[in-house]
Amino acid sequence: MEMLVRRGFLWQSFEIYGGMAGFIDYAPLGNNLRRKIENIWREFFVINERSVEIDTPLIGIEEVFIASGHATSFVDIAIECEKCGRVYRADHYIKEKLNLEVEASMNAIKEVLQTYDLKCECGGKFREPFYMNLMFSTKIGAGKGKSAYLRPETAQGIFVAFKRLATYFREKLPFGVAQIGRAFRNEISPRQGVIRLREFNQAELEFFVHPREKKHPNFHEVANDELTLVDKFEKTHRISLAKAVEKGIIANEVLAYFIGKTRRFLLKIGIKDEKLRFRQHKDDERAHYASDCWDAEALTSFGWIEIVGIADRGNYDLSRHSKFSGEDLSVFVPYPKPVVIKKKKPVPKMNVLGPVFKERAKKIAEALERAEVSSDFIELEIDGERIRLSSEFFEVKEVEEEVTGERVIPHVIEPSFGLDRISYAVLEHCYDKDIVEGEERRVLRLKRWVAPIEVAVLPLLSREPFTTKALEIFSMLKRNGFYADYDDSGSIGRRYRRYDEIGTPFCITVDHQTFEDGTVTIRDRDTTGQVRVLISDLPRILRELFSTERSIEDFGEKFR
Repeated sequence: MEMLVRRGFLWQSFEIYGGMAGFIDYAPLGNNLRRKIENIWREFFVINERSVEIDTPLIGIEEVFIASGHATSFVDIAIECEKCGRVYRADHYIKEKLNLEVEASMNAIKEVLQTYDLKCECGGKFREPFYMNLMFSTKIGAGKGKSAYLRPETAQGIFVAFKRLATYFREKLPFGVAQIGRAFRNEISPRQGVIRLREFNQAELEFFVHPREKKHPNFHEVANDELTLVDKFEKTHRISLAKAVEKGIIANEVLAYFIGKTRRFLLKIGIKDEKLRFRQHKDDERAHYASDCWDAEALTSFGWIEIVGIADRGNYDLSRHSKFSGEDLSVFVPYPKPVVIKKKKPVPKMNVLGPVFKERAKKIAEALERAEVSSDFIELEIDGERIRLSSEFFEVKEVEEEVTGERVIPHVIEPSFGLDRISYAVLEHCYDKDIVEGEERRVLRLKRWVAPIEVAVLPLLSREPFTTKALEIFSMLKRNGFYADYDDSGSIGRRYRRYDEIGTPFCITVDHQTFEDGTVTIRDRDTTGQVRVLISDLPRILRELFSTERSIEDFGEKFR
């Protein structure tokens, strides 16, 4: 963390005012790293899927979060000190002070506080525990305004726009909708730096599937990938995804597909496979609407931390928004060929309906013809009033009907990525120390495609004509689309070390020979090996190097 702050990856927000827990600034290098990770995520989950990306408001009206359940259920239990007034998240404080895992329920928290007579860090007693909603509330408009919240996840914006999205995809399942952006959670007492933030970055994909067809056309691409799974019984498996589905460890194929694709994405950006596992939620941990849920966890100095959640959310979200908004959020799924079915159909008896319901009889008769017969009475809702009709008002006939398809509310598979935790885990997994020329070297072995500075141009000596030629090369590389930097301060060895520490894959050095034959050296961060190449060949050679993980020495004479 000292290096990340000193070299310009992460800074404390509001630092000159003393800072505020749960907020960070992405400094120049950290911002570029995270943006590159976002773009690779798009390659995996938008460009190479039947997916689109949208962007919805950071503020959501209250009705959205009443429907989603966040308004009532998105809570943690807090405890407040009578003496100093500090507030803590109860289960986290208990674990920190007593090393005790406790269920996050009010009864369990109260029992622990009483049993252990737990005190605040200042020695004061705690008041009664209380529920705290984690959403930031606000108002839209002047005066009393309209109640609203900063979104606690990006997903709800997608669900609310589903009707339009389904039309965009011509109601053809499966399809995915992605969103990358900020989310907000008013954490009670955030700790652990970037691991628990109040304002954070998410990349989420909502993949809509037929409820009875939870398959993915590209599952074969990842089916034989072996990975580490920890199931809900805490048993560890090193197993292929195909076998995990076959054995019922993972609930369905499409969920397994996104677990596999998540792993490939994380490896691509620099997470170590030996420090990566997928842990299944236990039955009492899983959200009530999810049939199966897995967390991608990375091993860091904070222990195993969740960086991705991959859940089968069923049709919970669309059903809730359909109910609360009154909009039909189903899609029509055609059958391969029409099916003839026999069904019971109610036929209104107008001579009975008319005298009883008078001017409403026609409207009731029309609603009755659309109703399903399941008992000897039928309930209808007419103009907001529920009407119960006994069999004296209708007769039942059996009819044959040709059905071309059905309307279904899609189920959704959701891979949800915490970009801040992922970025931090990448930095920690890539941080290394070795010995070069008898000295310890600190080096970030970042994948080349996520390095915030891709190439540094260094004059051997900080004087003319070396500096002018190096600046010419620096400008040429920037014009060719490379994230380049220039540095002429200090010895060449110290400058190499500076760029090794921030993960720059290649350094270009202008030396005496440059003025004799128009060549420069390219130095490899990981091996410290060097090759000479023509200045005019630099853009082409660098593009080749950035398309592979091979060292410059592996290319042999190709660059000479």
